[in-house]
Amino acid sequence: MSILVLTSDTLIGTPATGNIEYNGQFYGTDSNASRAQLQRITSGTAVASTSGTSIDFTSIPAWVKRITVMFSGVSTNGTSNIQVQLGAGSVATSGYLSNGSRIQGSSATTLGANTAGFTVASINAAADAQYGLAVFCNISGNIWVSNGILYATNYLAVQNSVGQVSLGGVLDRVRITTANGTDTFDAGSINIMYEG
Repeated sequence: MSILVLTSDTLIGTPATGNIEYNGQFYGTDSNASRAQLQRITSGTAVASTSGTSIDFTSIPAWVKRITVMFSGVSTNGTSNIQVQLGAGSVATSGYLSNGSRIQGSSATTLGANTAGFTVASINAAADAQYGLAVFCNISGNIWVSNGILYATNYLAVQNSVGQVSLGGVLDRVRITTANGTDTFDAGSINIMYEG
């Protein structure tokens, strides 16, 4: 039986082959003997979506390549679609290629093309509560693609969404808001997870 003992929590430089060192970060060696930092999945702090017109998650590290936005019982006081916007220094409000579908029983309708954000939920009534997640992945440079699936309780519908946006810099923030920007959140919670 082998035992791994971490004797220090202080990083002492680039780890040598076969070494594992930890100071909040892990390092590993690939098949080409190249050493690289291994980023773990990091969870944000859940935010109650019970007030305000937007919820922001900021200070996202530059090494992040995938972000998952999670919705639990999220509701607003109106019928404007819920959207997610990404940003680099400030939130991008244009340049998105976004659409999706709402499947209810045997029928399907479009969420509608959106250039101001990633539409993730179509709101049929203020009583709608949204459950599910949307994932955003860095495909290259500052280009991000998305895929989401949420369940709306009021009209028992599943919503699928897809899209892409090219940011003007390295992503550092995520905003959840509504298309009209004035409907306010009144129930549920939202959180994110991110990884490199």
